[in-house]
Amino acid sequence: MNKDLYNRFWRWHFYAALFITPLLLTLTLSGIGFLFYTNVENKAYDEYFFGNSTSTDELTIDEGISNAKEQNKGYSVSKVIVLEDPYNTRLTMGNKEGDEKYVFLDKNYQIVGTQNAKYTFANVMRNFHSSLFVGGTVVNYLVELAACWAIFLLFSGVYMTFKGKALKKKNNASNRQKNKKWHALVGTIITIPMIVIIFTGLPWSAFMGNFIYTASQEHPSIGNPELQQNPPTSDMSEIPWATRKNEAPVSSNKDPHAHHKGMDMSNMDMSENNNMLDVQQLMKKVEDASISKPYSIVYPSGEDGVYTVAKSSNTGVTGLDVSPDDEMTTYFDQYSGKLISKVGYDDYGILAKWFTWGIPLHEGHLFGWPNKIINLLVCLAFIFVICWGIKTWLSRKKNGEFSAPPSTSKGVSVGFVIIMILLGIVMPLLGISLILVLIVESIMWLIQKKRNT
Repeated sequence: MNKDLYNRFWRWHFYAALFITPLLLTLTLSGIGFLFYTNVENKAYDEYFFGNSTSTDELTIDEGISNAKEQNKGYSVSKVIVLEDPYNTRLTMGNKEGDEKYVFLDKNYQIVGTQNAKYTFANVMRNFHSSLFVGGTVVNYLVELAACWAIFLLFSGVYMTFKGKALKKKNNASNRQKNKKWHALVGTIITIPMIVIIFTGLPWSAFMGNFIYTASQEHPSIGNPELQQNPPTSDMSEIPWATRKNEAPVSSNKDPHAHHKGMDMSNMDMSENNNMLDVQQLMKKVEDASISKPYSIVYPSGEDGVYTVAKSSNTGVTGLDVSPDDEMTTYFDQYSGKLISKVGYDDYGILAKWFTWGIPLHEGHLFGWPNKIINLLVCLAFIFVICWGIKTWLSRKKNGEFSAPPSTSKGVSVGFVIIMILLGIVMPLLGISLILVLIVESIMWLIQKKRNT
């Protein structure tokens, strides 16, 4: 066994675990919470999702939308979520300050209730998991960096398990050796499923997620298809990952009075545009196009915008997810209701298809309850590995000492550098942090060498 290479892996494994353990525990626990958000919301919000209003008069959906705006002054409707029975219809409403509400309409399109979007279970878990409630570029990068270093911990752990023969049966094993064995055994078993879970979550990350999406856009043969119109863009969460950043094509506007030159459309309530097709009429067009429930309707962003009707496998909305191969994003002219263009799963490149399946696998709803249970077991096992790693360190820790793994007597080996470069290429943010760590390690080695001479 190359002792210097083993010790360096052990040392980096130890320090990486020490610094990112709080983040890893936070991400894992919040991930478990998000794993069951649909089950929690179906019970906690039963009245909103399945209840009925005390008013029994039958309205059109557009009348229901008008009532919702009347009850929520200053808010305009941006999205309509049309779900299968027995779910109620959900409106997403926002104001100029960026506040958001969900308004639920029953089968008669009467108002059942209103939620503050910020405090729904799904959104709380999502914000906790992805940005630790803080948000911002630094925090998002920190979360992604923790995920990348978790990959390193798993790889380095497997290397040390087999090189250090941690699983070899020992007579009269000490508590430390038993702890080390359990830490190594469970860590080795979950390495592959944990890496799959981490990598399928990276499309939502700040650095690598952007890199993956850019690659899928620039190379349509492996990523997202090009449309004959301007490539579609949207940052709406209800639109599939593969098309959510596309720029939507424009509607043809044959009414010369429909344009208001010089008007800022960013805060305009598009539902007030009398020339625009009613939602009721649009839903008839959607039905004629053989698009079945559930789907989301995103309002046009301006007078030359379009209605976006989407079915997605990774919406984060209870009751809205579909199978990956049923995904589609369609664009309807807001005045005529004409179907302008359609992007379906079959039009995706291999990269977009991979993540269309990978994201619901990560979220635990690709193949129902078994997916949730598998993800839960892997997450619980990961927590066990983390806690047993701490226990292993404490069992070898001497009183009054930090008891870190020994530093190596030689510089960085070629084998170690090659492994780090490969990991850095696969995960660029990890690569950047590795360079900084290598610089610190080299400085520490030079200082130690100078002291010894």
